[in-house]
Amino acid sequence: MKRLKITQKKSLIGRMRRHRRTVRALGLKRINHTVVHDDTPQVRGMIDQVGYLVEVEEVNDGD
Repeated sequence: MKRLKITQKKSLIGRMRRHRRTVRALGLKRINHTVVHDDTPQVRGMIDQVGYLVEVEEVNDGD
């Protein structure tokens, strides 16, 4: 299964509340913090919404 490595690259200060909450829901807490999620339509939708704040890389699961 594909996985996505998501890194927060920009500050949330002054951003729309909905976008701040989406970034937090992804599990990101600060700039340069990275999390790994399964590649699902729900996660892709969240990334589409806040794509200007994050950087995304596809990662193979390894098995």
